[in-house]
Amino acid sequence: MAVRLLTKASLLPELKNAVFASSAAATATLSDFDLQHKTPVIRKQKMIPVAQYGGRHAVTMLPGGGIGPECMGYVRDIFKYIGAPVDFEVVDIDPNVDNDDDVQYAITTIKRNGVGLKGNIETKSEAAYVTSRNVALRNELDMYAYVLNCKSFPGVATRHKDIDICIIRQNTEGEYAMLEHESVHGVIESMKVVTASNSERVARFAFEFAKRNGRKKVTTVHKANIMKLSDGLFLETSRRLAEEYPEIEHNDMIIDNCCMQLVARPQQFDVMLMTNLYGSIVSNVVCGILGGAGLLSGRNYGDHYAVFEPGTRNTGTAIAGKNVANPIAMINASIDMLEHLGHHFHADLIRRAVDKTVNVDRVHTPDIGGTATSTEVVKSVIGNIGI
Repeated sequence: MAVRLLTKASLLPELKNAVFASSAAATATLSDFDLQHKTPVIRKQKMIPVAQYGGRHAVTMLPGGGIGPECMGYVRDIFKYIGAPVDFEVVDIDPNVDNDDDVQYAITTIKRNGVGLKGNIETKSEAAYVTSRNVALRNELDMYAYVLNCKSFPGVATRHKDIDICIIRQNTEGEYAMLEHESVHGVIESMKVVTASNSERVARFAFEFAKRNGRKKVTTVHKANIMKLSDGLFLETSRRLAEEYPEIEHNDMIIDNCCMQLVARPQQFDVMLMTNLYGSIVSNVVCGILGGAGLLSGRNYGDHYAVFEPGTRNTGTAIAGKNVANPIAMINASIDMLEHLGHHFHADLIRRAVDKTVNVDRVHTPDIGGTATSTEVVKSVIGNIGI
């Protein structure tokens, strides 16, 4: 499999003198970043040398709209405090322009750096020739798999407890192929594209993920009872791949029943595999069950690039600039990014601090029932580093 999935690092050094420690303290193995850049890509692309200097990584930062810029600022404050070996190349994308110049420049920088950290990027233009910025980034960089780890936070009050689900979503086709036309006046047709090659590589990604992370079951979510050719192909591909992994249980579930089961008994799920639109719906349902849009982070993987972001891809425009946005999702995305780059020590520093802030100290923003401001949450995370 082209993309090596994230695995838990071995026990890290003591937290004493954490600010001055380097990532050299981590296990001396190739990082996910390094492995990605030693493998061929499926989509032919003109490659640009990866930016990496003296053990430091350059990372493209796309603040996006809404609360994105302020949350990115919090990430930079935390990285500066712990001395993380990452230099950000900030690229702002104007949501109001009727061209893709900003997006193409952002794609070039991600190709150069290999990794990106992004907020949700708005596309305000309704012109048919202006594509969704978020979809364009995923398609142009061929980041075909989206991973969302959905694990309960003990310190956040929710109806369901002990949830530990991983959603793996096909990220570049399906209803997001963006192929629409007006066949006759007043009749719009939108094409749903499912290919054998993309179905196979995302299914293999899911089973490899389950195998490497000790997961026991993969559930393929579909609507093959109605869309017999498109979803039928995706389902049959999953079933065929499942035969190569006899140690992993495989079942399937229709999307509407899946949503009901998630609300009623989410603990029955382990790894969930699905096409693009179903993944978008299910991701938001699970995030809502676990406390909302401000907690979970998502990962976009291709054979050569990776981009990390908040899990629900919401801009949060209504609360931008009010100092009430939950920064935890973006901070968790930055932890995923550090893990991917191989900086396990720094990632663990932040992870432990976030765990103490959310689950022990219970410093919560209003979206999860608290009264803390965004800056108070970040101050608590920084204060808990090294404890």
